[in-house]
Amino acid sequence: MATRVPQERRRRRPTRSGVLLSEDLIVETALRLIGEHGPDALSVRRLGAALGCDPTALYRYFNGTDDLVLAIADRIIGDAMAGFVAGDDWVASLREMALRVRAGYLAHPRAAAMAAHRVTRRKHEIQAVETGLALLLSAGFAPADATRLYLAFIDTVLSHAATDAAFLALPRHQREADQGAWRNVYQDLDPASYPALTAVRRQLPQMADSSFEEAVDLLLEALAARAPARPGSGG
Repeated sequence: MATRVPQERRRRRPTRSGVLLSEDLIVETALRLIGEHGPDALSVRRLGAALGCDPTALYRYFNGTDDLVLAIADRIIGDAMAGFVAGDDWVASLREMALRVRAGYLAHPRAAAMAAHRVTRRKHEIQAVETGLALLLSAGFAPADATRLYLAFIDTVLSHAATDAAFLALPRHQREADQGAWRNVYQDLDPASYPALTAVRRQLPQMADSSFEEAVDLLLEALAARAPARPGSGG
C-alpha cells in the first residue's frame, strides 16, 4: 500500500488569541525559535506560547516534536529549491542544486544539525530526489547506478553543508578563534616535527575557508567521467 505524502492542515477558525494556525505558520515559528534560542527551544510548550495558543492545539497538526522536525527539514529543502529548473547540462544542474542546499542550511544554521540527516518523506524532499535522479538518468546512468551515485552526491552535499552551517552557528568568538588558529598557532610549529605543515605554512590560512564548492566540483568531475556515452553525444 502506498504511503500518502502528508498534506498541510489548517485551522478553519482562529484560536482564542486570534491566531489562525496552520502547519506552515507552526514551522515558521519553530524555525524562528530555533534561530533565536537553539534546538532546545523546540518544545510544544514554547511553541504554544510563541503562537498564543494552547500547546495541545499543535497536536492537531503534528504527532509530536519529531514530526515537526521532519516538517522543518522539508521546509528548508523547499525554500532552497524554490524556482529551480533543471537545465540541459546535468552537471551544471546538480551543481546548482548543491549550492542551493548549502544556502538553505546557512539560512537556518541552528536548525541544520536537526535537519540534514533526516528523511522527511514530504513533498519538497520527494521532488528534490526526483529531480536529482532524473538528472543522473538523463546522463545515461542505469537506474541502479543513478540511485547509488545520487546517494553519494547528496550525502556529500548535506554533510558539507551541515558542517558549514554548524560552524556558522557557533558564537562569534569561537568562529574567530578557530579561523585565527591557521594564522597563528599553525605558523609557529617546529619544522623538524611538522615538515609538511611547515612547507605549506603560507597557504594554511586557506584552511579557514569552506571546502564546499571544491568538494562538490571534485565529485561532479568524477560523475562526469563515469557517465556513459549517449548516442549522438560524440563520446
